[in-house]
Amino acid sequence: MECTVSWTGDAGTRSAMGFVAETGSGHVLMMDGAPDASKPENGGQNLAARPMETVLAGTGGCTAYDVVLILKRGRHRVERCSVKLTSERAEKDPKVFTKIHMHFTVAGKGIPASAVERAVALSHETYCSASIMLAKMAQITTSFELVET
Repeated sequence: MECTVSWTGDAGTRSAMGFVAETGSGHVLMMDGAPDASKPENGGQNLAARPMETVLAGTGGCTAYDVVLILKRGRHRVERCSVKLTSERAEKDPKVFTKIHMHFTVAGKGIPASAVERAVALSHETYCSASIMLAKMAQITTSFELVET
């Protein structure tokens, strides 16, 4: 797996702290820094997600993928799945994640709560590389709700 991240600030773009990531699979992801009121030339323009937000989003994608796949392999009728991640970060640099909570909402027909609980646990403990990596630094907790459709 590879990714090239390039600063776009020297390319005449609106943001002094914009970046474009080109993934090995051929996709592009834009990122931008937060505006800096005290030194605008060092801040972004809020034109795209912050880099740390993309870490959180990638982790959510990784674990939601696992949960859906585990439930489908169990022959459960999953119709929707989302995960809301909330986090806390250290106050001083490096501002690593210290706490992450993942709340899953799974919708489908006749899915037992125990199956969702198992899928979330398997993702969190065995399959999701991103959350397992982040758990080495941050306390990660999970919860879920099941919606019958």
